[in-house]
Amino acid sequence: MVLLSRAMGALAALLMLPGCLVTPGTFTSTLDIRADRSFAFAYKGEILASDMDKALGSGGEDDPLEGVAPPEGKDSAYSQAMLQNIAQGQSKAPAEPAFDKGSDDAAQMQAMAAALTKEKGFRSVQYLGDHKFAIDYAISGRLDHAFLFPFNIDAQIVLPFVAVEMRGTDRIRVKAPGFANGFDKSQGPAGMGGGGDDAAKALNGTFTLTTDAEIVSQNQEDGATSVPEGKRIVWTVTPLTSDAPAATLRMKP
Repeated sequence: MVLLSRAMGALAALLMLPGCLVTPGTFTSTLDIRADRSFAFAYKGEILASDMDKALGSGGEDDPLEGVAPPEGKDSAYSQAMLQNIAQGQSKAPAEPAFDKGSDDAAQMQAMAAALTKEKGFRSVQYLGDHKFAIDYAISGRLDHAFLFPFNIDAQIVLPFVAVEMRGTDRIRVKAPGFANGFDKSQGPAGMGGGGDDAAKALNGTFTLTTDAEIVSQNQEDGATSVPEGKRIVWTVTPLTSDAPAATLRMKP
């Protein structure tokens, strides 16, 4: 109970940090999930970054997350990942953020790139200027906990592109909210205000899910195709994409 209390306190503190809103540009992303819960994920392409204060329409004086409720429930992938990180010893009080609003803009972006390069999976991070990065990310492992991309405390990245959640004892749910423009563009990404149009226009890529697990549900109208690895679903993502790619899989017992 003490550990849980401390974890929830640290989670609440981290949610209050000013963040960096990132959105995809041109990209190719793949996710392979095996019925034994092994997985491999990759993202190669652009991400666009903006100050959360600007995205929220804040002048920098007020709390940029005021009125924005964090994800709720024990099944929230965000909450699960945060609690897992904290339980693994990352529950120290938040340090002074590397993404410093008072510093030079280019220096902020370079600091963000430096923070990302320290995280496992980022094979290369290059700042291209104008708040645009070229990313090469790949990671593999076992899905016995939630998985988010991108997620980095030092770079203060929030609003992941892809989330994988454990559902009950035998199901895994995949959703890619970052690979869609399913929001009111006048309100910005996820309805959080300002600057959403540029991000929406830049969205251009493909997200491919391959699996040998049973596909319980998915929202790609062309459905899954058979491949040597099992089944494959490909979502083409454009500025007109309104529904986030999503699928639910049943794992082996």
